[in-house]
Amino acid sequence: MYTPDIYKNENQEEIKKFLNDHGFGILINQTSGKLWATHIPLLLQTRLDGKTILEGHISKENLQWEGFKESDQVLAVFAGPHSYISSSWYDHENVPTWNYIAVHVYGKIKIIEGDAVIQSLKNLTNKYEMKSENPIRIENLSETTMTQSRGVVAFEIEITEIQATRKMSQNRDAKNYNTIISELEKTKLPEAIATAAEMKKCPM
Repeated sequence: MYTPDIYKNENQEEIKKFLNDHGFGILINQTSGKLWATHIPLLLQTRLDGKTILEGHISKENLQWEGFKESDQVLAVFAGPHSYISSSWYDHENVPTWNYIAVHVYGKIKIIEGDAVIQSLKNLTNKYEMKSENPIRIENLSETTMTQSRGVVAFEIEITEIQATRKMSQNRDAKNYNTIISELEKTKLPEAIATAAEMKKCPM
């Protein structure tokens, strides 16, 4: 991913938190000579051997998984708050741009089977049921319902490289930086307001 140095994020704790907070990603690989992409939740985990992985699963009817056997190289893309930035907000002439956060995770994918599949489903469900009033637990589901697990291909991705971009107007002076935040909030658009909130985390 092309990222000018000023926008590179190499803070591993920030990146880890981002992946936990924005776990719905795009899994990309090559299957039968064609690029494939699937939008799925991916869960950041640390294995017993200390290696960092992403866990996930796709439907067996999704032929993307056939490509996992052809090559274990995959890319997972995660996006955060983003918004259009009008240059009319600056105190000088310039061109419009876009503020955004994105993380690209490269790794080696491996299909998992047996009990590991159920554990992976438990891990994912427990994360997203955490704040539910009546949380679903995989171990409490009936055998009939759990037969649906036979229709998925579960996997883990051993992370080999992470590239993170945090483009949030770091190239602007304090006056213009704060004006951008104010103008984003005026739009009342959810993504713009989320971008403004992200910018406020690192005041100029």
